[in-house]
Formats: sequence, structure tokens, C-alpha cells
Amino acid sequence: MTEVVVTHVDSYVYRWDESDLKYLLLKRHEAKIYGHLWQGVAGQLEDGETAVETVIRELKEETGLEPAKLFVVDHVSSFYQSYKDRMHLVPVFGVEVDSEEVILSEEHTEYQWVNFQSVLELLTWSKQKEAISALNGMLLSGDDRLKWSAVKIDE
Repeated sequence: MTEVVVTHVDSYVYRWDESDLKYLLLKRHEAKIYGHLWQGVAGQLEDGETAVETVIRELKEETGLEPAKLFVVDHVSSFYQSYKDRMHLVPVFGVEVDSEEVILSEEHTEYQWVNFQSVLELLTWSKQKEAISALNGMLLSGDDRLKWSAVKIDE
């Protein structure tokens, strides 16, 4: 029987540039699986780690940034892993940061801050586009979903 697991997280980092919303995209190193693809900050849960802890750790490891705000996006991504017969559910997070200065890890070769339309052009996978569209909708809606889905960040 197919197993359903949560082993990964996705997060999309954004900042306000005056009144404009900018999203951070990272280009995967060509030596990695899916090399050359653009993505948000993503990663695999380590033993005993929660999804929130993974997002914060991956953010620091991959960008050197600290989260100013963190919330659960109104979207869950998924993918099927055929060689293990596993269905993966991937929680998605929005991460607001105060700085545009990124320190890349060895996983990525480039980064760029882009507007929403450029994000949709640069991302490859439909699930990525769906996730960031849900995030963008939440940020621009003015409704209470941001408040309801906020995650407390331990200092």
C-alpha cells in the first residue's frame, strides 16, 4: 500500500520594496538533482525536526537570512516517489525578511529578487507556481489568513 509522508518543506521568501512585493528565487547548482532550476527555499526534515524548524534552518543555511514573519500558506504541495511507492505532502510557508542581502550556500549558484509575474516565468513545476500563487493571493488579499496562519518564531 502506498505510504503518505511529510519529508520536505517548501517556502517562499519575500520582502516589501517600498510598495512592491519582491520574491527570492534561488538557482540550483548544476551538479545537484534538478540542476539549473529556479526554486524557493526548500529542504528535507531532519530526524526529530518539525516542518517549521526545517523552514527556519533551511532559510539560514541557504540564504543567511532571518525570518521577520513566518506563516503557513493556504496550500499543500505533493509529489509521488515511484521507486519507494510514497506520496509526499509538502507544507508550504511564506517567509518575510527585512534584508535583500543573500549569502548563498553551495546548493545554489545564483539568486534574484523578482516580481510575481517573473516568478511565474522562472519556476518550472506547476506545484511551485500554485504554491507561490496562493502565497501572493494571501499577501494581497487583506483578509485574516495571514493572522490566522502566523507561526511564532522563537528568538
